[in-house]
This record gives sequence, C-alpha cells and structure tokens, in this order.
Amino acid sequence: LSAGVCCCCAALRPRYKRLVDNIFPEDPKDGLVKADMEKLTFYAVSAPEKLDRIGAYLAERLSRDVVRHRYGHVLVAMEALDQLLMACHSQSIKPFVESFLHMVAKLLESGEPKLQVLGTNSFVKFANIEEDTPSYHRRYDFFVSRFSAMCHSCDPDPEIQNEIRIAGIRGIQGVVRKAVNDELRAIIWEPQHMDKIVPSLLFNMQKIEDIDSRVGPPSSPTAGVKEENPSVLAENCFRELLGRATYGNMNNAVRPVFAHLDHHRLWDPNEFAVSCFKIIMYSIQAQYSHHVIQEILGHLDVRKRDSPRVRAGIIQVLLEAVAIAAKGSIGPTVLEVFNTLLKHLRISVDFELGDRRGSSESVTLSTSSKESDERIVQNAIIQTIGFFGSNLPDYQRSEIMMFIMSKVPVLGTTSQSLNPSNLGDLGTRRIQIMLLRSLLMVTSGYKATTISNALPPPFLDPLLSPSLMEDSELRQLVLEILHNLIDRHDNRAKLRGIRIIPDVSDLKIKRDKISRQDVSFMKKHGQQLYRHIYLGCKEEDNVQKNFELLFTSLALTTIELANEEVVIDLIRVAIALQDIAIINEDNLPMFNRCGLMALVAAYLNFLSQMIAVPAFCQHVSKVIETRSVEAAYFLPETIFKDKCNLPKSLEKDEKDLFFLTNKIAESLGGSGYNVERLSVPYVPQVTDEDRLSRRKSIVDTVSLQVDILSGSSSTEDKVDNTEEITFEALKKAIDNNGLEEQEKEKRRLVIEKFQKAPFEEIAAQCETKANLLHDRLAQILELTIRPPPSPSGAMTITAGHAHYHSVPVYEMKFPDLCVY
Repeated sequence: LSAGVCCCCAALRPRYKRLVDNIFPEDPKDGLVKADMEKLTFYAVSAPEKLDRIGAYLAERLSRDVVRHRYGHVLVAMEALDQLLMACHSQSIKPFVESFLHMVAKLLESGEPKLQVLGTNSFVKFANIEEDTPSYHRRYDFFVSRFSAMCHSCDPDPEIQNEIRIAGIRGIQGVVRKAVNDELRAIIWEPQHMDKIVPSLLFNMQKIEDIDSRVGPPSSPTAGVKEENPSVLAENCFRELLGRATYGNMNNAVRPVFAHLDHHRLWDPNEFAVSCFKIIMYSIQAQYSHHVIQEILGHLDVRKRDSPRVRAGIIQVLLEAVAIAAKGSIGPTVLEVFNTLLKHLRISVDFELGDRRGSSESVTLSTSSKESDERIVQNAIIQTIGFFGSNLPDYQRSEIMMFIMSKVPVLGTTSQSLNPSNLGDLGTRRIQIMLLRSLLMVTSGYKATTISNALPPPFLDPLLSPSLMEDSELRQLVLEILHNLIDRHDNRAKLRGIRIIPDVSDLKIKRDKISRQDVSFMKKHGQQLYRHIYLGCKEEDNVQKNFELLFTSLALTTIELANEEVVIDLIRVAIALQDIAIINEDNLPMFNRCGLMALVAAYLNFLSQMIAVPAFCQHVSKVIETRSVEAAYFLPETIFKDKCNLPKSLEKDEKDLFFLTNKIAESLGGSGYNVERLSVPYVPQVTDEDRLSRRKSIVDTVSLQVDILSGSSSTEDKVDNTEEITFEALKKAIDNNGLEEQEKEKRRLVIEKFQKAPFEEIAAQCETKANLLHDRLAQILELTIRPPPSPSGAMTITAGHAHYHSVPVYEMKFPDLCVY
C-alpha cells in the first residue's frame, strides 16, 4: 500500500521536478544520466517560463547535498546547471541565473577545496556567456570578495594552495569579463572592489621568478603555463583588467597598486614596483598614460617625508613610466612633471644640508649614509628630468629648457621660484648644479634649425649668468649646455680634448653655410658670447676641463656661426686672451697663464686651417714651432700633463712666441678680409650680471669707454695739445710695435685708475668733463643763432651740420670737441 501511495505521489509531482530527479543516477560515480538530461534540456527550451522553477529546485537539491556532504550529487547538479545555462538564452533566463549564482555562492562558501574549484569553473563558464538583455539589479560583490580571499589561500598543502589561488584568479578574471561586458560595468570599478581585486593579483604576481621576462607588452603563454602558474595567470588577468579600464575609472585601478607597494614595503628594493608599472603602462590605452604619471607624482608628494631610498624608488618608477609614455601621449602633465620633480629636488637638497648641519653638533655614523642616499634621490630626479625632456618634441623641449632655467637660483635676486634664502650659499650651489645637470640632459640631442631658436634672449641671458660664478663646475656645466645647443652637426666629439691638430681636414668636420638668421643672431648676441668666454678664461680656479670646454666653445662657434666678421671678432678675443696671460693684470697663477697661451695656440691653429688662408696658417705654424722648441709649456700637449715644469716668469719681449696682431692683419688683409677692426683691442661689455654673479675679479671698466686720462688733469694744468714734429715722433708713428705697446700701456693705466682711485675722485672728474661739454655746446648754439661775420670760405655751423665752401677753411675754434 505504501509503495502505491509513493508511486501515486510521484506521479502527482510537477513534471520539471520529475525531470530533474531523473538526471541523478543511483550511484553518483556513474555521472549525469545523459538521456534524461536531454529531456530536461528539451523541456526547458520548449517551456522557458519553467526555467526559474527548474533552477530553484536544482538549487534546493544542491544545498541539501552540500550540507550532507554528497559531493557526487553536487557534481551532477552543477553539470546539469552548466548545460542548461549554455542551452537557454531567452529572456526568462534571468531568474534562472539568480538560482545559478546562488548555488555557485554555496560552493564557494564551503570549506572543501574541490567544491570551491567546482564553483569557480561554473562561474567562469557563466562569465563567457553573452546575455541578450542587460541585468540592472545583479551585483557581484560577494564573488569579488570570495575570489579575492581565495587568491590569498594559505593552505598547508602546496598543491591545494596553488589550486585554490588559481581558482581565485580565474574567478576574478570571470568577474571582470562579466562586469565589463555588462551595461552596469561601472560597478566593478568602484574603489571597494578595486581595493580587493588589484592587491590579490599583485600578491600572486610577486611569486614571479623572472621579473624581467614579462615586463614588456602582453605575451600569449600556453594554456598549460596559465593553469599551472598563479603568477603568470595573475599577470595576464592584471593586464586584461587594465586594458579594459577607461578614462573615468583608470585612477581607481591604479591607486590600489600604491597601497599594496606601501604596505609590503616594495619601494626599496623596487624591482617589483618597476615591473608592475611597466605592465601598467604597456597594458593601458596610450591616451591614458598621463593619468598614471599624475598618480605617481601625487604619491611622491604623499611620501615626501619618507626615507631617501623609498623616494628614489618612486622616482625610478616614474622614470620607467615616462620612458614608455614618451613614445605615446603624455597629455597636459609636462610642466606638472617637471615642477614636481624640481620641487622634490629642492626638498632633497634641504634634507641633505639639514642632516649635515645636524651632524656638526652631534656626529653620528649614519650621517654620511643619509647624504649618499639623498644623492641617489637627486641623481634619480636628474635622470628622470633628462630622459623626459629628451623625448619631448622640440617645441615642448624649448619651453622646458626655459622653465628649468627660470628655476635656477641666482645670488642677489629674489624672484626665483626655488628660493635659496633658507639654504645658504652651499644649498644654492647644490641646487644650481642639480638644475644645470638636468638642463644638460634635456638639451642633449636638441637640434634647432636656427641658433636663435636654441638660444632665445629670455633663455640666453639667465643661462650665461652662472658662467660668471666663482665655481668651476658651474661654468663647466654652462659651457656643456652651450655645446649641446650650438653643435647642430655632431662635431663636438671630434673636438674633444684641447690639442694642436696637425690637419683639421682629417676630422671631417660637418658644416653648412651660415644662414641669415644666424648672422643676425651673432650681430645681436655675439658680443655676449665672446664676453662670457673671455671672462671665463680669467678665473683663477680653472682646471684642464675648463680650458678644454672653452676651446670647444670657440671651435664650435667657428664651425656653426662664423662668417668673415665673426672670424675677425674671434681673433680679437684670442689676442685679448693672450694679452691677459702676458700682462697679467689679474695676478693669475702661472698655470692659468700658460693654459691661456695653450688655449690661444690650439684655437688659432684650428681657425687658421678652417678659413684656409696660407699666410695666416704660416704665421700660426711658425709660432707653434718656436714654442715647441723654446717654450713647450705654451702648448696644450705639455702644460696639461700631470708633471709640467712651469716657468718662473713670462718675458714680454719674446715676440717670436706670441701671435702678433700686425702679422695676422697683414696675412688676412691680403685675402680680402676687412682687418680694420683688428687694430682695435677687444674689450668686453659690462652688464648687471657682474653684480649678480658675485665675482671677485674686477669689472672690466675699460668697457665704460670713458677717457679718464684725457680729462684727469684740471683746467689749470692743461697742456698744449700740439706736439712738436720730430724724427723720434715720426719713428714712433711708423713703428707698429711701439703703437701696440703704447695702446697696451694706456689701457693698463685706465684700468689701474678705476681700480685704485677713490670713487669721489672719479665722479668729480666725470662731472668736470660733463660741465665742460655743456659749456662748449652752449657756445656752439650761440654761434649757430648769431653767426659772426666771416670771410667767404669760412665754415658755417647750422643745426648740427657743417657746410664747407670752396675757399680755405676758417680757423676752427673748438679743436677738442671731437673728444665728446
């Protein structure tokens, strides 16, 4: 009777339940009953409204089997759910999916690793299904949390631990794919989800044995490697996640990376951090690269008080990110990158000097290590600035050059962004050197079409100011920056090292005809360049490298910017440098004087061969040959040796050892050069830069062009301007060498007058001359208004013009007016 009742009850049960019950075999080892499964699938497809009931009933049975540890029936139930899910794609599948996800959650919550893996596999299959209609209420919060927890599995059995971690990573990958393809894909990018997903992936990526093998663009490892290695699988999942990120959610995906690296202290050493951001930069879309750079800069600001090695690690990561971003789109963050880096350079220098000041009171063993660590930070910043700048297009690079130059602090000014007032002279010098080194790297490889584009006035003036500083290293950096900007044909390497070049043609110098723009630039700014080269040669702390760079500066100017007028100016500068060494008004050491003589010899030897004037080449060669026999210390090959016997004094009368202006003028004049200006000694102009640079050397007062000697005597002591014409006077006028000596003596007296005379005396003399000029101009005006009667043929002065008649000129009443 009971059996009949049971059969009757079974017959009264709904058909979908009977079909579901039939797919379970008596022995779970036999697996799913395929014939009954086909019936159930046909029924679900024919009556899709029953899908939700089928799913609910399967979920009920699976929950009961999980509690009773009937894992065989659980496998059968999940297999049936997977097949139904793959076969049905109607709108009625939505309720069935909810039952399916509920059953997957039950499996993931169980403590049995096999069930967790089973649930993960089912979820991955579900994630690969494209649904016809979007789901507006479905969320994956539980799955994100559960899969993330599985990624951190610490099961004592390594094989089980590895299996669970792989399942967690695959689950996260499935969530990402499903959520991104869904209409409500923004949900997965919320910070609470990214804070779980990203660290879970990074935790498994840390197990990568060979980091460098996978820092490039995404590869396609084999399926076997994916399944066996959680590190590889996590990296591919991380790449896929970043590749799907868009403009609005990029930051949410990147910020958890910083939190993970901070928490696990992975900035020092930073190999893993560098590999992570290489993966990020290669995986994201190129137009979003600037978002990552902004996040790195922001994190650098947050960690600015951390240890130097941590900051250096972050800056190195920034360098790697910039190296990749520079190939694509950097966006509007160019100035922000440089501004932030320069700010941290200032902070690093401040920290370094602070440690040094603290160590002066209490000596500690860690002080030197802290200073060296800060140097690591500073070098990393400079390298980043240089690499970033060198990869920018020319129009942006010129802006960055001016931006960096505007940050260089100058003693005596208060308008600099990097205020050096709190650092003192030592801190200011450190920042100057760091910024100039950064600028040197930015200008490396810069090729401007015209020199005016490379050296615009707003950039040239502040750049040349440090060349007047009392620091040889600063002057060296300025000269090297100038070389980068002037050398447009890569000739600098051929000119490396100061030497007497036997045959310049062997160097195969590359050059083009000087353009009109370059000619115009030299007319406007040539004297400024000459002046800084001239003054740079007079510094007492010059070493061999300074002389080598000065030689290269003169040579590059000759190659890139020299026409006939510039050649004459450069010769005048060279002769003036020779006079510095001979006269020695600045009391330079003997090494510097011999170094200047060697510099002039090396340059004139180069210049004479470049312009190829035979007579000029002959004169230069003759002087060099004489020096090699009688005064080898005047040649660069000798004076710059480690052990060189210096002379006790320089004899001014040994003309054969010097380059003579009259001989040069004679040789160039025969080849068509206008040599009139060679007779005028070169005198540098004075600007405000002398005041700003705090140079100890005197201001070249000759450039004031005030004839103090002629007006030094009072009106009572005036002497007759006429000079008796004698044989000795005519002999002196003919003797060119005598004229040169007189000119040099006159210049020496003028300089000595400004050096030693009191300021009040000089001011009084200038005032006397000004009053005299005023009185004589008044007489001229009176003469112009009421001209006295004069015989025909007299000179008449009207309105500033002189009109001459055909008869002899009337006696001029103001013979010395031309002085003014």
